[in-house]
Amino acid sequence: MESYPLPSKKKRRPILKSTMFERANFQKNIFLLLAIAPPFGGYLLFTLYPNLLSVYYSFLNWDGMSEPVFVGFQNFIALVQDQFVWRALSHNLFLLIVIPIAVVILSLVLAYLLSYKEYKESKFLKLLFFFPNILSTVVIAMLWQFIYDGDYGLLNEFLRLLGLDVGDFYWLGDERTALWAIVPAWIWGSVGLYVIIFVNAMDSIPKSYYEAAVLDGASDWTLLYKITLPTIMPVVRVCILFLIIATIKGFDILLILTNGGPAGATDVIGLYIFNLAFGEGSHNYGYASAIGILIFFILAGLKLIMDTYMNKKGIDY
Repeated sequence: MESYPLPSKKKRRPILKSTMFERANFQKNIFLLLAIAPPFGGYLLFTLYPNLLSVYYSFLNWDGMSEPVFVGFQNFIALVQDQFVWRALSHNLFLLIVIPIAVVILSLVLAYLLSYKEYKESKFLKLLFFFPNILSTVVIAMLWQFIYDGDYGLLNEFLRLLGLDVGDFYWLGDERTALWAIVPAWIWGSVGLYVIIFVNAMDSIPKSYYEAAVLDGASDWTLLYKITLPTIMPVVRVCILFLIIATIKGFDILLILTNGGPAGATDVIGLYIFNLAFGEGSHNYGYASAIGILIFFILAGLKLIMDTYMNKKGIDY
């Protein structure tokens, strides 16, 4: 009698389990897409699209109302020959040297005192230092206009108490002092934010590092320079980058304090672009966009220099 082989039993695929996994994966992708879409759409609409549009405008002669005229590279040629552009950039260079260095040094010292010394008033002092950042730029500018006023300004009154009679000197109205007078106002409005950032970074450093160094006879300066600064260097690097961008692009406080005066003594490149595009009797969007492209390359070059010469990683002890 012949025997026939029994049919082999095939393994059944777990259809239900596979379907549930695919459905869960699909739902996850949909959730990620919905979560990313709003910020990515905002970036495309409010950042990338305007920047690309500025590149297009830089090749036009256009006042925003009449028919635009394509002029090629004429805006960039005029930019190189424009003495007001280089005057404004020289003021930016001065502020770029003074403000980031002053803000970072003051913020590091104040943050170190608040974090390491642990004063009882630390919470109040943090709030006090951060207070200028709560105020708008308009309020900060008006406060410093009052300080620098020649008739009833606090600075002149303070100098008189010290025996220095400067008369009715207007600090923002003199070409010799106007740009220097911008610096304290800018620093006062910026330090508080970076103090809070540095305090939070320093609080993550183990206290045992400081205790061991103190036992070896290290001074406060040595603790700050040898332990604190190398450890939080990535945070310091990002803060310096923010300050560089703000110094190159910023113009709001100068717009209110001096509007570039007197006689262009406080004109910066951002304010010059603003007045070209939106100032009274001048609406040259094409030329203003060309200068904006110049700012982009300046910032890109500064970022490249920072990446080359500044350490991106902190030191772990």
